[in-house]
Parts: sequence; structure tokens; C-alpha cells
Amino acid sequence: MALAPGQTSDEAFDKLEPLFNQVGTTHERAGDTLRFKKKDSAAQDKMSVFDGGVLQVERGPGGGVLRYHMISRALLACFLAPLLFLGFAQLAIFVNSYEAASAKAGAASEEKKKAEKEKAEVPMHPIDKFLGAPEPEKPEKDKADSEEEGAQEGKHSPTPACVFAGIFAALYVGGRILEDRLIKRLFRKRLYEGMVATSHSPMMPTTD
Repeated sequence: MALAPGQTSDEAFDKLEPLFNQVGTTHERAGDTLRFKKKDSAAQDKMSVFDGGVLQVERGPGGGVLRYHMISRALLACFLAPLLFLGFAQLAIFVNSYEAASAKAGAASEEKKKAEKEKAEVPMHPIDKFLGAPEPEKPEKDKADSEEEGAQEGKHSPTPACVFAGIFAALYVGGRILEDRLIKRLFRKRLYEGMVATSHSPMMPTTD
């Protein structure tokens, strides 16, 4: 951000200093550099979203330029949260694949046992059938079907994790854009406060 014409670093920091004289804020000035830290900032603090930063005035051919680097844990959390939720989504996909493979192997084993059991079953003797003896019980198919449905319902969906990852990614991008605009507007208002631009003032006509 460009400083006002002829404005020194001390003058610039003097105008910005009220922003750092807030509750929970400490700062120090050294030449063309100002460092600040915030802890338990008040809600009324216009820079409460930031936890610290560095402001530095650089001199160039076109005049002084204010450069700054801010640190915000809230925005950092919004940046890292999507990675965490995407990790959860990948974990859910891996668990589903593992459970599906285990279920497939278990089903194959059950089918094999069932086939061996059916093969080993001895047919009922005609005399027993004539006397009205009950037939041997067969495995219930409904029970196996219900177990399979329960396994399908117990699958872990990665969709919620992906949704949360998208929400936090949007918060991070929106927060970066919004906070950058707000801090520029705040610094510009402080730096140019009380200054009158005379270079663009209209010339008053003179009379003889």
C-alpha cells in the first residue's frame, strides 16, 4: 500500500498506532518495522481476527510503501480443515472397501459350507416319511438376507466429510478476500486521515 506523498515511516506508524493500543495487543517499533501480537482480543477490536503480524515501510522511487504480513489462526484452521475432512473421506472409502472384501470372502465361505452341508445331507427314509416324522430344518434364507441388508446399512459414506471440506474451503477463500479488503481499507483510512489533497484543488480565477 502506497503511503501519502512525503509521509515518513514514523508518521505512518503514529497514525496506525491506535489500532495496536487495544486490550490484549502488544507491539514494538524498530525503525521502519512494527511487530504486534494479540492474545484474548476484545470483540470490539477491528483486528481481532489476526493473532500477530509485521508491518514494514519500504522506500522506492515512487515514495514509501507499506507492506504487511498478518497471521490468523482462524484462517489457518479453515485452510487445514478441508485436508482433515478429505482424509476422513478417504478413510471411509478404505473402510468400505475392506468391509466389502471381508463380506465377499465370508459369503464365499458360507456358500461353500452350505454346499458341503447340502451334499452331506441324507435323504429322509420313506418309512419315516410315511410315519409322519418331521423333515430336517433348513437354514433360513431370510436371516442371511437381513444380515446382508444390515451390512449394507452399516457402510460409511464419505459424502458428509466432502461437504464439510467444501464448506471450510469456501470459508478460507472468502475470509482471505474479505479480510484483505477490510485491512487495506482500515490502514488507508488511518494513513490518510486528516490530510487535505491540495494538488487536485481547482484554481480560483484572479481578477485585475
